[in-house]
Amino acid sequence: MFKSGSKLKIFDVLKSFDASISQMPKCGFIPNEYEGPKYEHVLKTKRENLTKGSPAYYREHLLIHQGHKQWLWDTNGKRYLDLFAGIVTVSVGHCHPKVNQALEEQINKLWHTTSIYLYPGIHEYTQKLLKKFPSKFNVVLFANSGSEANDLALYLSRLYTGNFDIISLRNAYHGMSPYTMGITNLSTWKYNIPTAFGIQTVMNPDVYRGPWGGKNCRDSPSQALRDCNCEAGNCEAGDNYSNQVQDVLLHCVPKGGKVAALIAESIQGVGGAVQFPKNFLKQAARIVQSAGGLVISDEVQTGFGRTGSKYWGFENHEILPDMVTLAKGIGNGFPMAAVVTTKEIADTLGQAAHFNTYGGNPMACAVGSAVLDVIEEEKLQQNCETVGNYFLNELKKLRDEFEIVGDVRGKGLMIGLELVEDKKSKKPLNADSFLNIFENTKNMGVLFGRGGLYGNVFRIKPPMCITKDDVDFGIYVLKESLHKETKNKK
Repeated sequence: MFKSGSKLKIFDVLKSFDASISQMPKCGFIPNEYEGPKYEHVLKTKRENLTKGSPAYYREHLLIHQGHKQWLWDTNGKRYLDLFAGIVTVSVGHCHPKVNQALEEQINKLWHTTSIYLYPGIHEYTQKLLKKFPSKFNVVLFANSGSEANDLALYLSRLYTGNFDIISLRNAYHGMSPYTMGITNLSTWKYNIPTAFGIQTVMNPDVYRGPWGGKNCRDSPSQALRDCNCEAGNCEAGDNYSNQVQDVLLHCVPKGGKVAALIAESIQGVGGAVQFPKNFLKQAARIVQSAGGLVISDEVQTGFGRTGSKYWGFENHEILPDMVTLAKGIGNGFPMAAVVTTKEIADTLGQAAHFNTYGGNPMACAVGSAVLDVIEEEKLQQNCETVGNYFLNELKKLRDEFEIVGDVRGKGLMIGLELVEDKKSKKPLNADSFLNIFENTKNMGVLFGRGGLYGNVFRIKPPMCITKDDVDFGIYVLKESLHKETKNKK
């Protein structure tokens, strides 16, 4: 449960800006007074004792102290609207009281036994989670991260099918373990070591930057600003991109076109919220399954109602995958992940021992169960659809107003805003300009994500509890920051 600390004065976030900054929605929560190490000491540790592969987001680094629902506070008491949710991980809100209470009750009973013993939590949670899936799915394999879940799904697909080749999409991100780095196809995340043995990549079906697609192709309130020949129920772009999957089977895998699996996100996350054209994934899945392969839906970022209209992202594509991987929002920030599949596929692991020390531990299951309850009780899936549509329509107004806003895309609260030098060339906005805007939004009290191959996409994936008032404030801050940078460029 929440425990308020001393009544630390909360900063008026944009004190030095226009008086209209009062648009920042009110929050009655009072954070505890910070008593930890000084900013300079933390920064020194970051620079000297932590990995260089994980740089801090901003020029002037943030030191976050506490969170509550959609809000974060730094160590000075300054409040921020979190529109990135700890990289699309905080699903129901920072330190949600019901989730906190479930964890607190569990840690006072049992932290850990591993699956060598029976304990009720894992069985109760497994049944509750499976009720969210089509009836074909009846086994849950627990892990601790999205990388682990995707790693296990690849392993299972090869064991079950007897085939080796895996198909993944260019621009996809599926994790950073040695196995999953092979299916992560963003050069900015690649090291010069062999990781992609047996991985075949296909053209990314991006209707904004790719060769096909336009104003009629997305399942979204916001379409790409270019013409296409697609009509209702007949998306030529989807056909053309799925033909690329067939072409890979023809040329790049062993004779006979046999593969182990296709893995795909429902909407690409790290790649910049790229949405596929209608029917692409449905046709690609059919092609792969006809070639003896399984379909793995990576729901690490898109699951648990985030896309609004459906609980799982794959449902928006009208496909029934063979495996679904879950992480991030499954535990609202608690380290937890899972592979959901059929008994027939899962039983392949019976050929030898398979074990995960912490997967499905009592604390994780208590948290996961509470997260499912909160999504249902607070109607957060419906909130994603309502507030997400509102957000997308407001962002479209910015696209109409600013030459450097090239594309707005997404579904529910899985949104991307791509910045360019100009709409005609689509050349990615230069890094200095992007960072100027990015830094200014932070200084004005709003935290966005950043992604895409060129690092020029605002990733907007907030806790699913945000409101329209929060959106209005976020739009205001983003608009002011865009105005400031475009004025400076002239």
